[in-house]
Amino acid sequence: MIDDLALDHIRRPTVTRPLLGLTILAVEDSLYACDALRLMCLHSGARLRRADCLKSARRHLQVYRPSVVVVDMGLPDGCGAELIDELSTSLPRVSVLLGTSADNFSEDVAFAAGADGFLAKPIANLAVFQNAILQHMPQDRQPFGLRQIHKEPIRPDPIAFREDMAHITEVLNGNVDDRTLDYVAQFLSGVARSADDVALATAATDLADARAAGTPFQGKVARLAGMVKARLSDAVAI
Repeated sequence: MIDDLALDHIRRPTVTRPLLGLTILAVEDSLYACDALRLMCLHSGARLRRADCLKSARRHLQVYRPSVVVVDMGLPDGCGAELIDELSTSLPRVSVLLGTSADNFSEDVAFAAGADGFLAKPIANLAVFQNAILQHMPQDRQPFGLRQIHKEPIRPDPIAFREDMAHITEVLNGNVDDRTLDYVAQFLSGVARSADDVALATAATDLADARAAGTPFQGKVARLAGMVKARLSDAVAI
């Protein structure tokens, strides 16, 4: 196994790059959300690796041992809480284990599974991102002095947003069952909030609410699919 933790101590954190030397594994199916993390890691000095599902994350962890793992709670092949539970009890344990979601109810689930902290989507504040990690790091991994915070807004690549829309279009064109619809609603809610797309976020929430209440939802699925198609064709700018 390639031990990224052992490499952490080669490069020391600084006030301008407080996460220098850390390797972060993002278990995240949204390219748009992951690009936001990439930019935050870039400004913080950390290395970022990505896995887009539970299966991919487990395969990755057989080879690499990152210092920080950020797990999305809604993944295409299961709940992120499964992986958090596995990592929270594995030895040696990763230094920091965080859950992330646009769903506020997921925070309690993440902590119950053993997460050290939780990042609510959209993850757009660099200081919040850095603090979520640094507060769980030992003193010798803390930067000495006052941190300098990058104040420019984090703007993920719009192409990543369109890739997410293409992903959901492919999902909706496949075998759509109840679990798939729940995944679509959760995925689009997170991406829409990250992109500040209020209309898409509202439509995703409407579908999730209809599914939870057991009320007719076919019209809401059709509406959501149409909105995704419009964004994929760039008819709606983000």
